Amino acid sequence: MSLAFRVVLVEPLYSGNVGSVARVMKNFGFSELVLMNPCELDMPARLMSVHAYDIIENARIEFSLKGALSGSNIVVGMTGLHGKTDNKHFRMPAYSPGQLKEKLSGKSGVISLVFGREDAGLRNEELEICDIVVNIPTSPEYPSMNLSHAVAVVLYELSDIEGGERYLAEHSDVELLYEHIDEVLDDIEYKEHKEDKTKLMLHRILGRAELTGREVQTLRGVLRRIQWKLGTGEYGKSD
Repeated sequence: MSLAFRVVLVEPLYSGNVGSVARVMKNFGFSELVLMNPCELDMPARLMSVHAYDIIENARIEFSLKGALSGSNIVVGMTGLHGKTDNKHFRMPAYSPGQLKEKLSGKSGVISLVFGREDAGLRNEELEICDIVVNIPTSPEYPSMNLSHAVAVVLYELSDIEGGERYLAEHSDVELLYEHIDEVLDDIEYKEHKEDKTKLMLHRILGRAELTGREVQTLRGVLRRIQWKLGTGEYGKSD
């Protein structure tokens, strides 16, 4: 399997924007669209999509971000604000679209490109789910971009990317690894006032590492061994 991309629109507000995104996707050779809690897909969606309305007709509708991301190997969140956060402990380096291409080149798996709401983007709790965050460098005088324009910039960069044989772990398996790390931090009675900050930092480091399935299972094996030595888990137990 090589790289497969899906465009995920989180709660798009305007059907015309959905149509424009579909047109952009077809322009650059992408076809998988997932819509989470979309607006009504009325006539403007058809008109703006022009000859790409089949992408909207074949789009998958989901009502949760978890459902929209099901089957992903890497989740890429888009933000218009570099380092956007209301949480002082939440710091994630943002890549440019060009850097994202470099990072994903030679990999294999399903990559979800997640775009937020036109008026508010992705929330912090949604960005925290993402493995990678991308910011499009724009003029500080007017940094806000139209949704379809942002999609166009990202898809243009990725349109000629070459995949490889390094098959990435399922995002759901990586999420289980994060939960396992959280368990171990609780088991060792990690300092409560530092716990959230440390969990987020570990999640960010591992998210950027582009782990394979085997690497995830190896790390979980180490964690199970730690829990066995602590007397909080059974070594050799499989999930």
